[in-house]
Amino acid sequence: MIGRVPAWTVWVVGIIAVIWVIPIIGIVVTSVRPPSEVALGWWRLDDLSFTLDAWFKVWDEYPLAKAFWTTAELAAIATVATMLLTPAAAYAFHFLKFPFRRTLLIIIINAFVLPQQVVIIPLFQLWRDLGMIDNIFSVLIPYVGMSFAWSIFLVKNFLEDFPKELVEAAKIDGSGPLTTFWYVVLPNALSPVFAVGILQFLWTWNALLLPMLYLRTNIPLPVMLARVSGTYEVNWDLRSVAAIVTTIVPLIVFLIFQRQFAAGAETRSGAKE
Repeated sequence: MIGRVPAWTVWVVGIIAVIWVIPIIGIVVTSVRPPSEVALGWWRLDDLSFTLDAWFKVWDEYPLAKAFWTTAELAAIATVATMLLTPAAAYAFHFLKFPFRRTLLIIIINAFVLPQQVVIIPLFQLWRDLGMIDNIFSVLIPYVGMSFAWSIFLVKNFLEDFPKELVEAAKIDGSGPLTTFWYVVLPNALSPVFAVGILQFLWTWNALLLPMLYLRTNIPLPVMLARVSGTYEVNWDLRSVAAIVTTIVPLIVFLIFQRQFAAGAETRSGAKE
């Protein structure tokens, strides 16, 4: 029988939750209060008024709608590609035999410790020589390729406890590697695949460095947020609106798929769902 949770843990968790939520409340309040009141502190109630001028101004002066769809396109393509390629690569490394399998796996996983800043200059030179600057693929290829370092490790770790009897039975029935992967392994490995998809979506949606360097015309929301921030004008109200627009979709996605994410985090559970 599960013991009763101590009262002090509830208070500690409650205090941490309040501290975590306060900045979010500040951003929302700042976006609907005049800049003159925000300058004195968004928490002050002595002179309280609300306005949506910042919301209309941001949408009029900055192409947030276009940046939103660009971000959605980049995140969706990168997430789908990663969710399709990662389980296939993990299956190949775990169940198939081919030359230099372990060496190649070690090289891919070790790329996880490689800082992103190390590859931006060589990539920039490569995309410039190929004429791919301001091309969506100049961002999508690094998004998907750099995610293999952690995503393949996550799914392969799940397959460590996958029942090999199912794979052997499929081979006896005459199934090839592709058929075995598609009809046997993949349906029983959806939890880590969903976890990979959620992490990849959150990362690509919030990515700033690569789009800022390689894209010029169609820019995503994080780059637009950096432009809204300005250089000489302290436009906290506009920044708050852009921040809300940028973060609302990842928050909704995480809330909807948090169950699959939690299940995917249990990478040692095998196919025992």
